[in-house]
Amino acid sequence: MADWVEILREQSATGEQTAREVPAILDNPDVSEAQVQALFSELEKQAEFVEKLRMALEKFGHDFPVIEAAEKLEERYCDLAASAAEKLKAMRG
Repeated sequence: MADWVEILREQSATGEQTAREVPAILDNPDVSEAQVQALFSELEKQAEFVEKLRMALEKFGHDFPVIEAAEKLEERYCDLAASAAEKLKAMRG
């Protein structure tokens, strides 16, 4: 059986690193539209994965602080994806 809390811990660490890296990527004047599109796609995939993780945590009856941590992580990925979408919009004029 999967250790959902451990998966959440790993995903949270990845999310923290991603939250530090994405703004730097988006602020880079040499970043291409294709790179931003790829970044957006990956952030969307991560948000979807964390949503499924949150639902699994809820299904298996984990405590509210664990569910809340998953919700915050899901929100973080959605916010990062929105930042990438805004950058794409700006690049496309």
